[in-house]
Amino acid sequence: MTDDKGKYDALKLQNQVCFPLYACSKELVRQYGPYLKELNLTYTQYIVMMVLWEKETVSSRELAACTHLDYGTLTPVLKRLDQAGYLTRHRAAEDERLLTLALTEQGRRAGR
Repeated sequence: MTDDKGKYDALKLQNQVCFPLYACSKELVRQYGPYLKELNLTYTQYIVMMVLWEKETVSSRELAACTHLDYGTLTPVLKRLDQAGYLTRHRAAEDERLLTLALTEQGRRAGR
């Protein structure tokens, strides 16, 4: 009979590199909480707004690349930010699959 006990050591939570990174990430987002509450933003919305505060206007493709967020995540975030008055969304004339996103004055003020 073989000893399988050591075979699974790599699967223990304490031996995972990903877990401390995950825990650290959760803590960082929690630390941002009070500031984001004042802006009425989630952390994901804040990431999107940081790109817009820097660039003012961006395509949905560029935003996805900058934030490392997929379109399935971005779509509802952009919709909520548009509804809140922080950005506008317009279909690009040259490629209707792309959105052009632009910061509004209200969105600018949120970043000050």
